[in-house]
Amino acid sequence: MIPASLRTLLDETAGQRQCEWIGRKVWLANEPWGELAVSLQGAQVLHYLPCAPEAACTSGDMRAGTGGAGWVEQEEALVPGGWLWVTPTPQSLPGAIRGGIPLCWPWFADDRYADESPDRSGPFHGLARKAAWRLDATDEHEEGIELHLSPLERLHTQLIPRVVIQANARRLHVELITEHAGETPVKISGALHTYLAVADSFNARIEGLVGARYLDKLAGFAERDQQGELAVRGGLDRIYHSNAELVLDDGHRRLRIARQGSDSAVIWHPGDALPDDTPAATGRRFLCVEAANTRLDPVWLVPGAQHLLGTTLSLEPTP
Repeated sequence: MIPASLRTLLDETAGQRQCEWIGRKVWLANEPWGELAVSLQGAQVLHYLPCAPEAACTSGDMRAGTGGAGWVEQEEALVPGGWLWVTPTPQSLPGAIRGGIPLCWPWFADDRYADESPDRSGPFHGLARKAAWRLDATDEHEEGIELHLSPLERLHTQLIPRVVIQANARRLHVELITEHAGETPVKISGALHTYLAVADSFNARIEGLVGARYLDKLAGFAERDQQGELAVRGGLDRIYHSNAELVLDDGHRRLRIARQGSDSAVIWHPGDALPDDTPAATGRRFLCVEAANTRLDPVWLVPGAQHLLGTTLSLEPTP
C-alpha cells in the first residue's frame, strides 16, 4: 500500500531504473518476478509486490496502478497492492519516510546507545535511516534480484554498516550487516522497523508469541507473559523476548515473518494517537512487526567481528 505518485513511477518503469520521488533518489524494479522500490535515503525498502500466483498479483488489477474505481482512498492516495505500507504524507527532507522498512542503527529507539555523543543524545532510532546511501551492486537473475548498499559517508568511527536486499517472486529478505573496523568493543542495538500493510490493524492477529515474555512500553516497561495469540485491538508497543517465526493474519492473508540475529520482536501500532505524518484515514492500514536487537538482547561487537540482523517475509502456503 503505497502513495499514488510512487505507484505511477512504478507503472512507468520497465525493468529497473533510478529516479526521484518526493525529492529523494529511489531505485525501482518492475520485472516479471514482481516489483521493488528502495529509497537511497536510508537504504529503505518502500514497496514489494511479488508475482507468485498465491500472491494474487497476477489478477491484473493488483498491478493496475491508480486507474481502477475505488482504488484511491483519499489524501494523495494510498494504492492497495504490495506487502508494505508507506504514508501518503511523508516528511520533506531531511525527515525520514514513515513506512516500508526503515533501518534503526546503531541503536534502537532512545539514545542510550549513542556512544559517540558526549551527552548521549543521539537522534531517535539512530543515524542510518536519514543518511544517504549508495547502490554498490546488483545481482540480477531470472528469479529475482539482490542489491548491495552502503552509506555515502561514515556514520560511526568504528562500525561500518551495509545492507543486502533480496527479492523474488516468493519472498523479500533484508539484511543489515554491521562490521567492527575499530579497536575497542562497541555495544549496539537496532531494528528493521517493518511497516506491514493490513486490511485493518485492529482486527489483525500475530501468531507465534504464546508464552513469550515481553516489555510493555505503554505500561512503563512492565514485564508480562503473552497469554494466547496476540490479537491487536488498539495501540500497543511491546518488545517480546523471542526469536520464533511469526505469522501475521489480517483476515485476508497470512504473512510469515522470520528473523535472523534477533531475539527481540517489536510489535507496534500507535492506536488512535497517530504521528503527525499519518492521516487518520490510513492509520489502521499498517502494523509494525520488527526484527530487532533491544535492551533485551544488545549486541557486543569486538574488533573484526560482524553482526547480521535480518528479516524474511513470505506468504504462508495455501492448504
